[in-house]
Amino acid sequence: MTETSQPAAPVRASRIAEVPFSRRVVAFLQTYGILIIIALLMGWLTTQSSSFLTPLNLLNILNQSAPLAIIACALTLVIIGGGFDLSAGAIFGVASVSAAWLAVNVDPTVGLIAGPLVGLLLGIVNGLIITGFNVHSFLATLASSMVFRGIAILITGGALIPVRMPEFAFLGRGKIGMVNVAVIVFLVFAAAMTFLLTRTTFGRRVFAVGGNEEAAILSGVRTNLVKIATFGLTGFAAGLAGVIAVSRISMGQPQAGVGMELDAIAAVILGGTSIYGGKGAVWRSIAGVLLLALIGNGFNILNVNPFFKDLTTGLIIVVAVALSAGRKRR
Repeated sequence: MTETSQPAAPVRASRIAEVPFSRRVVAFLQTYGILIIIALLMGWLTTQSSSFLTPLNLLNILNQSAPLAIIACALTLVIIGGGFDLSAGAIFGVASVSAAWLAVNVDPTVGLIAGPLVGLLLGIVNGLIITGFNVHSFLATLASSMVFRGIAILITGGALIPVRMPEFAFLGRGKIGMVNVAVIVFLVFAAAMTFLLTRTTFGRRVFAVGGNEEAAILSGVRTNLVKIATFGLTGFAAGLAGVIAVSRISMGQPQAGVGMELDAIAAVILGGTSIYGGKGAVWRSIAGVLLLALIGNGFNILNVNPFFKDLTTGLIIVVAVALSAGRKRR
């Protein structure tokens, strides 16, 4: 047994040596290309503006990106599992107005706690609809987003809900030292999602479902439960992000989060997570969010026409999708 296993390392080494250098370079760029782009963009912006590479500006970028990054972290699991969630923005809106209403009418702490739980509940509803009725996640979440927007309007009556309470604003505006509480919450959540995806049986099952659902079923994986769990986590993340946002502006509004789900999907795809499922990482999605944030921040610093920002972002997303499709064909 030992004798037959000894040549394994040389064999693997010879196989690696057989891979053309150009292929290894392409593979490296596909894995770490977004980090290279971020580094080059930061270097260029540093030369263009002395105010860019300052702790205050960098922390501000992280703080402003925290809600979107939280959603992107959880949405990564949905997309790796072969699904899509177009209701994250609507869940964001429902959770934010629910938190504001409870803060005003019950207690600020209850509002802050209830927001993510409302999101979790709505995410589970999405998962149950998708698995129970065997509906494609794209269509199911598109429909549920309309329903959730209606719920947000019912909660508020179409009006704004002002929340003027310091204890409620702490989550969105509070700081520990120079770092915003929202950034700390984002980092903790990102670490939790990374651990869940890479160090647990559940994470392995998410990859299995997205890679080949039929094979996962034959292997005994309860694929429906995995899907429900991923959509529930995304709902929780959207609710948490909504609570951070409403705490920051001290105002609950039913149209909050419109289009946010598209930004989150764009960030996940930019990070290199495959739109076909079965491949991706949380850190990639965070890198995608940071790239979008750097583009926006850089264009604001340079006072460039916002049209060019959208054009640049769109072109980068097209390239990312094309690379993902190319990897899938290979």
